[in-house]
Amino acid sequence: MNIGDKAPELLGKDENGREIRLSDFKGKKLVLYFYPKDMTSGCTAEACSFRDKLGEINDAGYSVVGVSVDDAAKHVKFKEKYELNFPLIADVDKTLVEQFGVWQEKSMYGRKYMGTVRTTFIINEEGIIENIIGPKQIKTKIHAEQILEKK
Repeated sequence: MNIGDKAPELLGKDENGREIRLSDFKGKKLVLYFYPKDMTSGCTAEACSFRDKLGEINDAGYSVVGVSVDDAAKHVKFKEKYELNFPLIADVDKTLVEQFGVWQEKSMYGRKYMGTVRTTFIINEEGIIENIIGPKQIKTKIHAEQILEKK
């Protein structure tokens, strides 16, 4: 997916098994952020950044949805432990990460593996991607502030 592309209508199912659709956010901008794994330090910092600034983000006309390939049960634990106040899509079949092009080869300590590249897509009120914030630009501890600064 690139800037100017229409995002897919069906985004996936959240931690409660509820279908999340693009049309659920009609009239709002959507911050769709992809992150590698629940309960890891960077992903927790990023999620807590959104949690702490969600009121301001909503007031600015945005909704927030997180996406990882973790299953719903892990998302429930993550949300409960950190009191997260927005939906997390459990993309266990990797449909959404592949559609958005964030399921890529990664490398750690010389070992190559497939994983989610931390990326945020800002989708406008018409469902069009208007901005993409890549992994080199994202500062996990203040990612919500980065979104608010770009509005």
